[in-house]
Amino acid sequence: MKYRSVFDIIGPVMIGPSSSHTAGAARIGLVARQLFQKEPTWVDFHLYGSFAKTYQGHGTDVALVGGILGFETFDERITEAMKIAKARGIAFSFHEEEAQLDHPNTVKIRLGDEKQEMELVGISVGGGKVEIKELNGFELRLSGNHPAILVVHNDRFGAIASVSTILAKHEINIGHMQVSRKDVGKEALMVIEVDQNISHEILQEVEALEHVEKVTKIHE
Repeated sequence: MKYRSVFDIIGPVMIGPSSSHTAGAARIGLVARQLFQKEPTWVDFHLYGSFAKTYQGHGTDVALVGGILGFETFDERITEAMKIAKARGIAFSFHEEEAQLDHPNTVKIRLGDEKQEMELVGISVGGGKVEIKELNGFELRLSGNHPAILVVHNDRFGAIASVSTILAKHEINIGHMQVSRKDVGKEALMVIEVDQNISHEILQEVEALEHVEKVTKIHE
C-alpha cells in the first residue's frame, strides 16, 4: 500500500477517540452542510451497522452534529456541538436502523428548513476518510476530501462538454468525474473533483450555462 503523506499513516488531526467513528462522522456532516449551502433548522440522522451500535460511546453523534454546524474535525467546539446546535435552534434526532448495508459505518442524513430538504448517504471508510454514496436519489462516489463541484443539469447533448470547457479555460484540472441521471432527458448530476478550489466567478460562469440548474461547491 502506498501512502501519500504521514497523515495517511497516523490519521487525521481530530477531536474524539476514533478516526472512523468521530473524524469520519464529522467529515460526512460537514459535506452535508456544504451541499445544503446554509444552516438547516432540522436534521435527522439514520445510523446503520457499527454506527448504530456505538454512536454515543464513540462520539459519532456529537461529531455528526458538529459537521452540520460547519466544524472541521479538529475544531474543539465539536465536544459542545449538541449544546451549540440547540442554542441555534436546530432540531436534531438519531435513529438506530437495523438494516444491514454494504458498509458498517453508514449514515443517512436528512436535513432541511422551511424552503427545502436534502437527503445524503455517507460512509466512513477509515482514517477520517469518507465517501458520499447518494444524494437526493442520485448514486455517486464523492470522497469529500478534495475540492469538488456538483452540477445539477438537464440531460442534454453537450452539457458535460460545456462544463469541461469552462474548467479547461481556467486551467482547472479534473481529478475525477462522474455523471448520473434519473432517466434519459431528465435531471442529471455531474460530480467533478478537481485539484484546486474553484472561485465564485467560475461557479457563476458554469451556472449560467444553458441546461445547468444549480452548482454547488465542496472544498477541503
